[in-house]
Amino acid sequence: MKSGDAMDFHAEYRQKLVTAEEAVKAVKSGDWVDYSQCCSFPESLDAALARRRDELTDVKIRHAISTKKVQVVENDREHQAFTYNLWHCSGLDRSYLDKGLAYHAPMLFRNCGSYYTRGTAPVDVAMVTVAPMDKNGNFNYGLTNCCQQELLDAAQTIIVEVNRNMPVISGIANDHIHISDVDYVVESDVPLATLPNRAPSEIDQQIAAHIFPYLHDGMTLQLGIGGMPNALGALIAASDLKDLGMHTELMSDGYLELYKAGKITNKKKVLNRHKGVFSICMGTPELYAFLDCNQAILSAPMAFVNNPAVIAELDDFISINSCIAMDLYGQICSESSGTRQISGTGGQLDFVTGAYAAEHGRAFLAMPSMYVDKKGVRHSNILPYFTQGDVITTPRTQAPYMVTEYGIAELNGLATWQRAEKIISLAHPDFREELIKAAEAQRIWRKSNKR
Repeated sequence: MKSGDAMDFHAEYRQKLVTAEEAVKAVKSGDWVDYSQCCSFPESLDAALARRRDELTDVKIRHAISTKKVQVVENDREHQAFTYNLWHCSGLDRSYLDKGLAYHAPMLFRNCGSYYTRGTAPVDVAMVTVAPMDKNGNFNYGLTNCCQQELLDAAQTIIVEVNRNMPVISGIANDHIHISDVDYVVESDVPLATLPNRAPSEIDQQIAAHIFPYLHDGMTLQLGIGGMPNALGALIAASDLKDLGMHTELMSDGYLELYKAGKITNKKKVLNRHKGVFSICMGTPELYAFLDCNQAILSAPMAFVNNPAVIAELDDFISINSCIAMDLYGQICSESSGTRQISGTGGQLDFVTGAYAAEHGRAFLAMPSMYVDKKGVRHSNILPYFTQGDVITTPRTQAPYMVTEYGIAELNGLATWQRAEKIISLAHPDFREELIKAAEAQRIWRKSNKR
């Protein structure tokens, strides 16, 4: 059949329309299957593939940030047929990793697409959720631009799970696939994956209050997810700040609140003016409804959004993310606790690098000064040095503005003794004396430093 007009597109759609059970027959033992990331998770296809557990062996599956139970994991806990691999981790994914049910794949978000184009991440079968086909035969990628195009270009077989709940979002590039490039179509109306807003804690609010004075009219903002960014968003929404811009890897409900408050207009951006830009989105159904056919928002590939050279073009760029721990040298861990994987490198280093290169740009990494374990024992999140297998996400040579509830310290360009003094000032007071003793033993504490 030759595709030439709308009637042909609909005929081709019907020809390729199959059940999920029929579509997953395309998967063979030994294949690499890709679920893309976040809201592209193909829930119906995943369930159908899981039902083939007894027929298949050594099927490897990739995904990132799962928020719904993954059936190929839940129904094959012995890895009889499936091995689940994660670019980045949600709380659910963390539980899978803790139980030995999944494996982490380290990556930088800006480079993720290149793993597909360079052949190091092969794709035999791609299964992704998309919006319904338009009159021109196109399926919009909706909430996940990311590296969707690169993985689909690498795929030998492409199955789209068409979900009427997926919003249509125009992109700078790589925002749709045509029916002619699809092998199978499966229809579904399951609710999309969501990410509820986390209420900020008192410490989140204290940290946000330290960062807020650095913000100003016309800045372009990249926010991570969690209680602290939400607390900062609330401060901005209630403030007199105006004409902010959005350029972020992950759009969440924190941005929705800023749009609703009229704070984000994107009028002052020098790049993609009048357009808020994101690469992946996870949040509430209200956020998804806001994005549907919204001409003020563009999706973009991670290779663009997270490219430090692109970020550097955004004057007055402010990046705010969370981390887990740091040491007295300024090394920052944002993804593991010892060898236990918590999340992933994601785009943190991308934005730290890009914000530093942007004129008037700043990057902030924030964390509570301490935590309490399950036994009620308190531990400092500032350590003398890392020794237990903690992954260094941001090296000391790129340590930006560090923030705890006790203040902010800019570390760029400082000698080890200067860093030690500033970092210890961010620690909980109960741990400062022992950190000073550690710094003295490590020969990074100047004798004339104040205690």
